[in-house]
Amino acid sequence: MSIGTLYTTPQQAKGKRILATAAFAGLQLDVAEGYTHYVDNKKPEFLSKFPHGKIPALETKDGFHLVEGTAIAGYVASLAPNSTLLGSNPQEAALIQQWISHADSEIDAAITAISQLVNGVLTPYTKPIHNNFIERLNRGLQTAEKHLSTSTFLVTERITLADITLASVIGRGTTFAIDAPLRAQIPNVIRHLETVVNQPSLKAIFGAPQYVEKALQFTPPPKEKKEPKPAPPPAPKAEKKPKAKEVEEDDDIDLAPKEEPKAKNPLDSLPKSSFNLEDWKRAYSNKDTRGPDGAIEWFYQNFDKEGFSTWRVDFKYNEELTQTFMSSNQIGGFFNRLEASRKYLFGSVGVLGVSNNSVISGVLIARGQDIKPVVDVAPDYESYEYKKLDLDDAAQKAFFEAALAWDLEIDGKKWADGKNFK
Repeated sequence: MSIGTLYTTPQQAKGKRILATAAFAGLQLDVAEGYTHYVDNKKPEFLSKFPHGKIPALETKDGFHLVEGTAIAGYVASLAPNSTLLGSNPQEAALIQQWISHADSEIDAAITAISQLVNGVLTPYTKPIHNNFIERLNRGLQTAEKHLSTSTFLVTERITLADITLASVIGRGTTFAIDAPLRAQIPNVIRHLETVVNQPSLKAIFGAPQYVEKALQFTPPPKEKKEPKPAPPPAPKAEKKPKAKEVEEDDDIDLAPKEEPKAKNPLDSLPKSSFNLEDWKRAYSNKDTRGPDGAIEWFYQNFDKEGFSTWRVDFKYNEELTQTFMSSNQIGGFFNRLEASRKYLFGSVGVLGVSNNSVISGVLIARGQDIKPVVDVAPDYESYEYKKLDLDDAAQKAFFEAALAWDLEIDGKKWADGKNFK
């Protein structure tokens, strides 16, 4: 006998989670036939049962009404006490709830935000916010990856509600956000997904996982084309008006708003330099970094220390860094926000050390002798400390060259990953 009716849609991940929970527990749960979202959930009879109009929504045979996917899945699991879905003791039950919360708040919340950004639901779209949610998603995935590297399932030796929850979340994410490069970093999470969705009782609900090769990106909407206005009919020839009137008409035309001229960057007013930053970027990209004909040698032969300066840059809050790949993504985000200074700046910055024990450091080559006009285009530039390098000092010169060559080491922390701003 069915325990009730579930209102959901075929693509809703939380609906699949509930149906999978019921199936794994051996319970029958009906899906509302003919339900059309954004239509039926606005009707008075639906709102009388579920006032917020949300799905998934459960109506049991005895008239019990429940919303919120996590709550419904937990309730359904509780109806089969011998299923092991909720654990066999208070500690297991608490750990199951912990991993359910992690899947929902650390992974699924980021996936949802990314979906809304790239699909134009959250506006205006901004790349830094998108990057922030990608970093949050990566952090949540790495936590699960580390745990699953030594465990088949999240809590016990059998599938629990935590496993079904995580699989429903990851299965959704792999369709547009968890792409091939990211999946390569979480093999145990993907193995866990495949294990859960291929359970005989769950195959029909989850189906085969769908894997996107490249994460979905935001595409700006095309600009609206304005239809050309038809030319007005020629005006009848009028008598020449007095000169004063002609001046008045010209003044009226001048009242139309004009685009403000862009303020000139003070860096453009500096004396011309013999050092061509674009030539340096090409040399760095095409030559070996070290060596008799390497990029560093090219730099010393061509550098103009009057027109440009070299800087050491260090992240101020290294104690907040966790996974090294996330720190590398953070460097990439910082460089993205420096885009307006691309013609004045080169950078080689890396993360040194290992996860949960790392620092961000590197070097910049900047136009002029003051770093602030170059880096203050990035809103987070104050999160970094800048020290001008004296390349006549052997230690500072060695630091500069090591950062360029990506073999820099600080306090025993070796270069793990890096980014260039070119």
